[in-house]
Amino acid sequence: MSFMQWTEKPDTALQAGGVIGPDERLPWGATTAMGVQHLIAMFGATVLAPILMGFNPNVAVLMSGVGTLIFFFMTGGKVPSYLGSSFAFIGVVIAATGYAGPGANANIGVALGGIIACGLVYTLIGAVVHATGTGWIERFMPPVVTGSVVAVIGLNLAHIPIKNMAPTGFDAWMQAITFVCVGLVAVFTKGMVQRLLILMGLIVASVIYAVLTNGMGLGKPLDLSGVANAAWFGLPSFSSPVFSANAMLLIAPVAIILVAENLGHIKAVTAMTGKDLDQYMGRAFMGDGVATMVSGGVGGTGVTTYAENIGVMAATKIYSTAVFLVAACMAILLGFSPKFGALIQAIPLAVMGGVSIVVFGLIAVAGAKIWVDNKVDFSDNKNLLVAAITLVLGTGEFTLKFGDFALGGIGTATFGAIGLYALLNRKAG
Repeated sequence: MSFMQWTEKPDTALQAGGVIGPDERLPWGATTAMGVQHLIAMFGATVLAPILMGFNPNVAVLMSGVGTLIFFFMTGGKVPSYLGSSFAFIGVVIAATGYAGPGANANIGVALGGIIACGLVYTLIGAVVHATGTGWIERFMPPVVTGSVVAVIGLNLAHIPIKNMAPTGFDAWMQAITFVCVGLVAVFTKGMVQRLLILMGLIVASVIYAVLTNGMGLGKPLDLSGVANAAWFGLPSFSSPVFSANAMLLIAPVAIILVAENLGHIKAVTAMTGKDLDQYMGRAFMGDGVATMVSGGVGGTGVTTYAENIGVMAATKIYSTAVFLVAACMAILLGFSPKFGALIQAIPLAVMGGVSIVVFGLIAVAGAKIWVDNKVDFSDNKNLLVAAITLVLGTGEFTLKFGDFALGGIGTATFGAIGLYALLNRKAG
């Protein structure tokens, strides 16, 4: 497979509102700006997931960059995706390690061994798909299933900004101000400013937040002392894996969820770009699997292709893989720079929550777009019930327990969609 060579598009392509395809790129200055936006889009979730599991956030950010580079090279630079911390690991890691938080996970090594096992299973699935094609997996995951899984990822994450990122009434109002800022940038600006709607909306909302809090005393002041005190460069704290059979058996099945996520994401990007990326599906699975093993080997979380960044692509119509190469390199620098990490973490929680509302909503809509683009027939009760049940399972965090193993939220929605479609589709056969 030939490696990516991008066709450069001029800045005027932005003014015309055109689509920038995976094999195209803007001038490097504009590409770098887009990379910053993607970095911010992934940052909240990529940092939140390790915190919830007791992992080191700096390691997670560093390995998100390394993992994205691995994915980039294994797909020949043909698939626009960013790899960040997967929320699918949270439940099983907590179960395997007994982590009750807060702070560092004392049994992180056991979790890392399980994450490596999961990455290996994922890589093997990718090798089979690469060798045999995507036909067999698409029979289990047709557009009604993949669209439902992608949509439910956004809906499942919706409670995070709504419930966890607005502890006060003022914060809730700031979330509203933030997503209104993003909306105003998206509709009333043009060119690069419009394409940077997430970043620009975040900056404007942060300025408003500082005026209302630091200036008028209406909420928790914006605090930049952490940025001033942080070192420019420093090594993150790495950890080593411990291979426990029980933990590996508990965590390895997450690979199926990652397959469904990645499949859905690639289908979403295919629908948005009009370019058939199915031929790279096996390589994408293997890239994600290898990245998960490498991440687990040094203390990072399991990784997955990020719907947050797909949401940004949906809003900007810029699908250039060059953007993700830039974002990955920035994430690696961020992993070694406590000061830059402190700057990102200084973004007010409510502002990040408002941005998350936009991004998670765009994910849900990307799933619906898969249905529309593939003309899913909802007059067929099979499709109607698969989509309806899947959305409620994932949004409501429906959980099934098998001994110590708990399958909830995205997991039950994913397996539920696949299993229910297979059952209801038997009549058609």
